Amino acid sequence: MQTHPLAGKVAYVTGGSRGIGRAIALAFADAGADIAICALDDAEHAASLMQAVNALGRRAYAHAADVADIAATRGFATAAEAALGPCDILVNNAGINLRGPFEGVTEDTYDRMMDVHVKGMFFMAQHVFAGMAARGGGRIINLCSQLVFKGGLNITPYITAKGAILGFTRALAWEGAPKGVLVNAIAPGPIDTDLTRTNGPAWKAMIDRQLPVGRIGRVEDIAATALLLAGPGGDFYVGACLSPNGGDVMV
Repeated sequence: MQTHPLAGKVAYVTGGSRGIGRAIALAFADAGADIAICALDDAEHAASLMQAVNALGRRAYAHAADVADIAATRGFATAAEAALGPCDILVNNAGINLRGPFEGVTEDTYDRMMDVHVKGMFFMAQHVFAGMAARGGGRIINLCSQLVFKGGLNITPYITAKGAILGFTRALAWEGAPKGVLVNAIAPGPIDTDLTRTNGPAWKAMIDRQLPVGRIGRVEDIAATALLLAGPGGDFYVGACLSPNGGDVMV
């Protein structure tokens, strides 16, 4: 087995300072990649991640950006390339979750959800796609959600945005594959993160009981899936949506 399957690669991870994004960044660094992340208003966690990446012997770059702002994502891509080199692997991870009943969803809430998840992802991919195609290869990994397959209560804007991500992934995969750019998605199930911990211990205990594997997911479970898609084992995945969810949805 290759010890460093991503050696010589440069990975950009949006929303990379904590949670799933952080775990993916660390897994990629451990596999040999240099890491650039962007995050919004999270300088402390971004700095600690940079230290952790450096400790693994990899180069690291952090950039403050709101992915809903196209100019900001372009600035991140430009600065990351200047710092580390062109992007070989893009992980579109940044996201938010605004809950509430459908009847109360405002236009501002809807727009913010779509701008962060869909517009941000779309144009972040566009910023690096031409370079990947010109070099004859690259990987784009988009974070979706298993809720696209099962639905959920009081979470309509989030699931709507994640559904759009799945469609975007499949459409871009058709354009990318002939140029060597493989585009895929990951649809995580319930994962133990800072965000889900706000639901309280009773919620976690309920998820532990409900899932066939008997436990909630860990960020490392999702990072392992991203590493598969980013590395040599992902060579035959095109427009796929892998769903590490502990049996929450069997697709």
